[in-house]
Amino acid sequence: MWNTIKKNLQEYPERLRVARVLVENGLTAKENKIYLNQIEIPPVRIARVAGVDRRTVNETLKSIKSNRQLRLIFEEMRSAGHSLKEIAKPLNLGVIEITPIDAKTAGILARSATILARAKLSIRQAIVDDPELSPEPKLTLIVEKKIPGELISELLKTEGIAKVAVY
Repeated sequence: MWNTIKKNLQEYPERLRVARVLVENGLTAKENKIYLNQIEIPPVRIARVAGVDRRTVNETLKSIKSNRQLRLIFEEMRSAGHSLKEIAKPLNLGVIEITPIDAKTAGILARSATILARAKLSIRQAIVDDPELSPEPKLTLIVEKKIPGELISELLKTEGIAKVAVY
């Protein structure tokens, strides 16, 4: 997906920055407007985050509307929803952040979930970064309670896992 966006906007680095903000935040671009679900977001707000002016955001929206490939991506883009990571501590939830050796390796989520299930820990949420969009993609697992220390070494022995952080 990101390669398609990059290919179509590579001549305009500022527009590419706007596109990155849209993708990273799961914002829809439709009919020259930006939405978070059904809430319209003013271009000036996107401009501020992308470090460009409002006109660049508007030009990006025009580029998206006039390009079939970009339109197909951005008209159907949706936010992945809320993340419990930032509020895990006050909710007494455990957070495991796993950095893979190669994010395209199959089974990292499944093997990690199996280890947690054997420890009788229920996963409340799993967030997986897209390797095309994130320079260092991670798998974040939010579980029902604090993570016992012995699980860290077990996770580190798992095929495809480079690092494990527990919060």
